[in-house]
Amino acid sequence: MANINLLPWREERRQQIQQQFIVVLAGVAVVAVLLVVLAMSIVNGAISNQEGRNAYLQQQITQINKEVAEISELEARRQQLLDRMNIIQSLQGTRPLIVRVFDEMVRTLPDGLFFTSVVRVDSRISVEGIAESNNRVSSLMRKLDASTWFSDPNLTAVKAAPSYGDQASDFKLSFKISAPSPEEDN
Repeated sequence: MANINLLPWREERRQQIQQQFIVVLAGVAVVAVLLVVLAMSIVNGAISNQEGRNAYLQQQITQINKEVAEISELEARRQQLLDRMNIIQSLQGTRPLIVRVFDEMVRTLPDGLFFTSVVRVDSRISVEGIAESNNRVSSLMRKLDASTWFSDPNLTAVKAAPSYGDQASDFKLSFKISAPSPEEDN
């Protein structure tokens, strides 16, 4: 018997194309979802990799900052030691200076004159004393001026001191220490 198809063939064809379209659409959707998941996993992997790098860099920066702080502390300590060494060297270098200053003060001191007070501030020496006469003070000023160890003598006050004699006088003077160069000293 002959098979007669009562359904129109176009309708079947349309349903077949629609089924193929739905299958292709589902396949594309599955592939798209897989691509999105793959892209997300790649991006998440890159983000976690970069976060690991950032953590490593932050750890290294912290370590370097500690080392820099330690270096600056060592430099400060080094500078303190250098300052101490310079002070000690300057003290060692000027240690014999005070002996020479006192020796020179005795050499310039004329007879009939004595000091009651000697004060040193930096390189300036202020002296108070008593002299038998004003000529002795003048002699002291000339000797201080001629000395290679002293300079700039300045007499600030002279007044009578009757308790030490008729012509005795109190005086105040100051002068600077000016150490001679080694050639002059020899």
